[in-house]
Amino acid sequence: MRRAIAFAAVASAKIYFKETFDDHWQDRWVVSDWKKASGEAGEFKLTAGDYFGDAEADKGIQTSQDARFYDISAKFPEFSNKGKDLVIQFSVKHTQNLDCGGGYVKVFPAGLDQEHMTGDSDYNIMFGPDVCGHTKRVHVIFTNKGKNHLIKKNIMCETDQLTHVYTLVVHPDNTYEVRIDGTTKESGSLFDDWDILLPKLIKDPSQSKPSNWVDNPKMDDPNDVKPEGYDAIPKQIPDPEATRPDDWDTDADGEWEAPMIDNPDYKGPWRAKQIDNPDYKGPWIHPEIENPDYVHDDTLYSYESFGAIGIDIWQVKSGTIFDNILISDSVSEAEAFLAETYLKNKDVEKEAFNAKEKKRTEAEEAARKAADEERKKSAGDEEEEDEDKPKVEL
Repeated sequence: MRRAIAFAAVASAKIYFKETFDDHWQDRWVVSDWKKASGEAGEFKLTAGDYFGDAEADKGIQTSQDARFYDISAKFPEFSNKGKDLVIQFSVKHTQNLDCGGGYVKVFPAGLDQEHMTGDSDYNIMFGPDVCGHTKRVHVIFTNKGKNHLIKKNIMCETDQLTHVYTLVVHPDNTYEVRIDGTTKESGSLFDDWDILLPKLIKDPSQSKPSNWVDNPKMDDPNDVKPEGYDAIPKQIPDPEATRPDDWDTDADGEWEAPMIDNPDYKGPWRAKQIDNPDYKGPWIHPEIENPDYVHDDTLYSYESFGAIGIDIWQVKSGTIFDNILISDSVSEAEAFLAETYLKNKDVEKEAFNAKEKKRTEAEEAARKAADEERKKSAGDEEEEDEDKPKVEL
């Protein structure tokens, strides 16, 4: 039996939560009653899907009903990431070729009311892929003083039907890294890539753009004069090549007039030529001053309490499989877990998926040919019936 969940310490590294989902996963996870009364709550099922690298090791929990909310959580011993790295990692497989739905997780402080968890339950970090229409991004949201802050960078997520692993690393120097399948896709500073703190500089409220400031780089040429008769040129003229039809009846049809066509000499409303504006000063830049309300905080990365992880998503089309969840203070532990799960099985899974797609394509082609043959046969039978009918001579 696979080890499904663990809380352990290896040297100085700590694994706070590890879940690979076995037959007893429901003993560790609590389904929220949110949306149950309205019939909008979806159910998870344990499966590796119909293509995988390892039938047992690749089992995870899969969304199983379309157009449903999915809310489920698991607890672990409370900890703080103060002074330590924080690593959140999990895998997602969109077997349904997802067109609209979430694939992210939320990490909560201790004390989460699991049975009544909702989309409004307070969380510390939300992380993972989200797909809906043209939106295909990795969410990285930090909660600070009761407000959720979304990363300002656009990190593209994977959108195929294979397993992908999402890893968020938050360092105590207030830097971060987002990895997909072990490859760094984005990194930077919590100060720069989120608007968590107030800006250090603000526009000087005592300054405003001077009324005589010229910010138009071009101007009308004062020496350019509209040609005489320019406004008299019509936009359309009678077609000079048109002739009255031979069967035109003036008494019945009225006086014949040539159809109108666009006038090739018409140039539109007259506008003076543009020249460089000698008074142009460039764009006006509002002077800035130090923000008196700015307060620096070196602990943006830090949360006093972590105690639960949850999935809180809406999906139009179900079929997403979540698996191999890890929360740790060790990047190396996450890398080792990635190697023994995703990297070990990804090639076999891809081969299985390609074989499945080939079989599906062949079945569709066979069905199309059978339908064509059936149509041809039906058309031939109708022709024979027509030939067998007695002909009536008139």
